[in-house]
This record gives sequence, structure tokens and C-alpha cells, in this order.
Amino acid sequence: MAHSAGYGDLFYLAPMAYGIMRGLSRFLDLPQRLPRWHRALNYIWVPAAAFVFISVALRLKSPVLGDVYWLLVLFALLGVLLAVRHYRPARTLLFATAPFVVYKVLEIIIEDSNGKIPKSFDAFLGTTQGFVIIWLITFVFIARSQKKQLEKERVLREEEEKAKRLIEAQNVELERLVAERTAALTQQAQELSGALVELRTTQAQLIQAEKMASLGELTAGIAHEIQNPLNFVNNFAEVSAELVEELEEEQTRSVRDLELEAELLGDLKQNLVKINQHGQRAAGIVRGMLEHSRASTGERAPTDLNQLADEYLRLAYHGLRAKDKTFNATLETDFAPALPLVDAVSGDLGRVLLNLFTNAFYAVRQRQQAGEAGYAPTVGVGTARANGHVEIRVTDNGSGMPPEVQQKIFQPFFTTKPTGEGTGLGLSLSHDIVVQGHGGTLTVESQPGQGTTFTISLPA
Repeated sequence: MAHSAGYGDLFYLAPMAYGIMRGLSRFLDLPQRLPRWHRALNYIWVPAAAFVFISVALRLKSPVLGDVYWLLVLFALLGVLLAVRHYRPARTLLFATAPFVVYKVLEIIIEDSNGKIPKSFDAFLGTTQGFVIIWLITFVFIARSQKKQLEKERVLREEEEKAKRLIEAQNVELERLVAERTAALTQQAQELSGALVELRTTQAQLIQAEKMASLGELTAGIAHEIQNPLNFVNNFAEVSAELVEELEEEQTRSVRDLELEAELLGDLKQNLVKINQHGQRAAGIVRGMLEHSRASTGERAPTDLNQLADEYLRLAYHGLRAKDKTFNATLETDFAPALPLVDAVSGDLGRVLLNLFTNAFYAVRQRQQAGEAGYAPTVGVGTARANGHVEIRVTDNGSGMPPEVQQKIFQPFFTTKPTGEGTGLGLSLSHDIVVQGHGGTLTVESQPGQGTTFTISLPA
């Protein structure tokens, strides 16, 4: 067995120790983990240089200096490994180096004063040295493997952290975009809410305009209808006043003509009957008008549809004639006898019928004004019972409607009339009154150039 290191070996031990410490520093990443140790290990050669200087100056030739330096290097190595023992590869290197340090201490203890190992220990130390070296090399490779594994885990963690930071950044961006979108949607909702309020206001105004238009038609019809019985009442009252004067003159004569007086009294009685009849007619029209004005209560009552349809047919006709004295049309009625009363809001149904009749007279008037030869305007109304329902059919022989118009006829604000002559709400409101207000149906059938039929069906 060769002797241990002497001071003459310091010249190669110092560079070897420096190289070992540099490699250890890189392996354990000491500049980041232990910067002070890293800087100190850069001067591991200084003790060797000091020992050489002392040996030369004092002319010493003792192997103890080399052994001391070597132990200094090993304990410095152990100190570094202990300082970073929390790092797994460092613990593995510490586990690998400990037997080697024990071996070197044992070797220094056994060697003689000349730095040589007795021959009796050669076999033992040789075997031990081989085992220690194999042990050291094996665990160095294990430490390298651990370092690579840790490096992979570190890279993976960094990638995960990078991905996490990216996700967090994306989340922040998404939250910003969501906040911006929410603010935009909130603003749009506020704008839509304002537009809805304006639309409802406009709709209410248009509905009121439609009601006023219907009221105008109704008023004109009522005025014309009530004018006839009033004219009869006035005429018969004037004639009756003349008969009374003749009767008074006859009674003042010395020779009275009893037959003439009886004839005058009979005429007076007949005139009074006529006055009463036409007065009742006027009173009936007024009652109908009052019932129409009370329709806003929405209370249902048994309603005679035959009478209601006939009354509003004539009101609509006379309302149009009040605007155009030259217009004339044939009115046809076909009322089913013994038609059962229907629970309905008579004023609302009257508004529906008035709208349908007004449209019918408008259609036949437009066709008449086209100058078609031999054309006779005709508007009719009929009632019938069918499948547990009561039907009212309003017909005309006007210009009719094509299929595409029939599909839109009940849509709000849709109208075939020129601008200014219709709001497009009449049939829409009529459809709502019949369907939603009375649980019935309102349908249309039309042939271009032949006419149109609207059918109201109500539960009997």
C-alpha cells in the first residue's frame, strides 16, 4: 500500500481540490444556494499554498501537512453538503462521501511517522478502499440521476407556474371583457327600456287614435240614425198642431160637423202613435249609444247578436253616408232565428263589428270608384249556429285581398289603406277582443276581384 499524501503532493492536491470544489459548486448550484460558501471555496488552494510556503521556509519535509490539507478539503466538502442537506442530491453525496472520509481518517491514523502504511494493513485497507470508491462512484451517479429528476420536476413546475400565470392573465382579461360586455349590455338594456317606453307611448297614442276614428264613425252613424226618427217626430208634431187648430176652429162654429171632428181626432191619434213609435226608435238609439259608452267596464252580459249586428251595420252605413252623400250600397241581412244569447261585452263586440263593417264599406266604395260597369256595392251580415258556437259573418263584394295580404291582415300596424286613412290597428284590436277577450276566433276568406268574408266565432 502506498503511503498517504505528503507535503510534496500539495502541488497536485491543490488543483485537484480546487477542481472538486468547482464541480461541487456547479452540481449543488452554490452561487444561488450558498453564495458565501461559493466564494470561500474559490480559495480552497490557499491553505495548500500556505503549507508549501511554510515547508519551504522552515525546510520541513513532513507528510503531515499534505494529510492535514486533504482532511481540510474533505471536511470542507462535508460542511458544504451538511449546509445544503435539504437538497436531496446533497444528502445522497453526503451519504456517499462519509465512508470515504472515515477511510481517509483511518488511513492517517494507521500510517507510521514516515507516512507509510504497515504491510499488515495492506489487504484490509485495499479492500476497504475498493469498497469505498465503488460506494462513492455508485452514489455519485445516484445523485446525478436525482439532480436530473429534480431538474425535470423544476422545469415542469416552472411550466405549470407559467401556464398558471397565463391562465390567471387570461382570466383577468376575460373578467375585463366580461365587465365591458356587461356594461355594454346594461347600456343596451337601458336604451331598449327607453325605446320600449317610447314604443308603448306611441302604441297607446295610435290605439287612442284608432278608437277616436271608430268613435267618429259611430257618432256619424248615430247622428244620421237619430235624425230620421226626429224628423218624423217633428213632421207629425207640426201636422198634429195643424189638426188641433182645425179642430178648434170647427168647435167654435155655430153648426159643428161631428164627422169632421171625429176624423180630425182620429188623425191626431194616429199621429201621436207615429210620434211615439219614432220617439221610441230615437230612445233605442240613445240606449245603444249609452251601452256602447259603458262597454269599458268589461262586464259580460247576455247579448242578442242579431240585434247588435243589425244596429252596427246601419250605424256604419250611415256614418259613411254622412261623409259621402253620393254613396249607396245594398245591405243584406241573414239572421238565424232563435239565436241564443251570448255572454259578451256588447260594446267591445260592437266596436269589432263597426270596424269590420267600416272596412267592408271602404272596400266596396273603392271598387265602385274604379268605374266598373254594372257593379252594385253590397255589404251583408249573417248569423248561424255551428258546432256549439255562434258565428257572425260579415261579407262584401269589394276588391278582395291576395293571399299574402290575408296572412298579415291581423298584424299590428299593417294596413292596405293609403297613408293617413288608417292606423293598421283596427283589425289587430278586433282580433284581440274576439280571441283574448271572448275566447273565440276571427278569420278571413277573400278572393281578389270577388270580395271578402270575415267570420267571428264565439262559444254559445
